Amino acid sequence: MRIYIMRHGEAETFASSDAERSLTERGERLSAQMAEQLAPQLTTGLDLVWVSPYLRAQQTWQAMASALPEPKRLMDVEEITPYGDAEHVAAYLKAMITIEQPETVLLVSHLPLVGYLTAELVAGMQPPMFITSSIIAIDFLPETDAGEFLWQANPEG
Repeated sequence: MRIYIMRHGEAETFASSDAERSLTERGERLSAQMAEQLAPQLTTGLDLVWVSPYLRAQQTWQAMASALPEPKRLMDVEEITPYGDAEHVAAYLKAMITIEQPETVLLVSHLPLVGYLTAELVAGMQPPMFITSSIIAIDFLPETDAGEFLWQANPEG
């Protein structure tokens, strides 16, 4: 199965709270660009999408949604905010994979969680750096609980 981990698009610096920071116009444009790059990878569709409840992550998903197959299940997941615990999120994700058996999962989240979560899923990997709107693909085998890093794509522009 394939897991895609994405950092939200570029967001405004200031808002009434961190959770309320909205995407910039550039953030929307580059997130849509990344969706167009990701779409050809989703030949079997998109089974499960987890999105942080923070505004910038929600807007990132909204900017991507029209270019991607409609997910079978879309969830706002409190645990994947910037302050989420990667070990806990990885365990939760693995449990969901065991139960639902998706072929494809997309997570739209934040630094530092996206890097630490990648390292939790791919043994021996150091947490990679994610620029805004970047995506990492992991081939994950639930039977062996092992993930393999496949690629990282960054937006252009």
